[in-house]
Amino acid sequence: MYILVDNYDSFTYNLYHYLLDLGANVAVYRNDEVSVEDILAMRPDGIVLSPGPCTPNEAGICLETVTAAATHAIPLLGVCLGHQAIGQTFGGTVGRAPYVMHGKVSEVYHDGRGVFAGLGQPFTATRYHSLIVQKDSVPDVLHVTAWTDDDLVMGLEHRELPLYGVQFHPESIASEHGHDLLGNFLSLASGKRAA
Repeated sequence: MYILVDNYDSFTYNLYHYLLDLGANVAVYRNDEVSVEDILAMRPDGIVLSPGPCTPNEAGICLETVTAAATHAIPLLGVCLGHQAIGQTFGGTVGRAPYVMHGKVSEVYHDGRGVFAGLGQPFTATRYHSLIVQKDSVPDVLHVTAWTDDDLVMGLEHRELPLYGVQFHPESIASEHGHDLLGNFLSLASGKRAA
């Protein structure tokens, strides 16, 4: 089973339906209605942190969930706000993006590995954010896996743990390869989770 943490975002159920389409068994919990201990007790195969309207500091259990996933090597995918939570948990700075991107598409370039394996290069992704993990603050334990043509961070991956983040919205209808990216996460999660 996968846990989808809902950060009170209208896109959460798009993510939910994409994951269901891919054959995942998914339970959705709002970020203030479940504890990290509850999530750990469910022994999830993976965790997805949804987008949301606030900062990682204001997103309920998100920061704690990233820490718990890292401690227990539980595969985790952070989308938008969830991606920012990964960056911040490991010491990165979440700050204002140089411009606001709400419902705008841009080309995303990537390293072709992890959640980006087999995806087109570049591909079009929909972005809804005014905050971003500042590139010069990305800690050594994370590496940048995706970026825009003006070098803004669009993807992060932990160097040793199955933790992945994407700043854009793969679940948006205007994003290319959304199902493929989420399918890659599910494949990585099924291969990384200890029995």
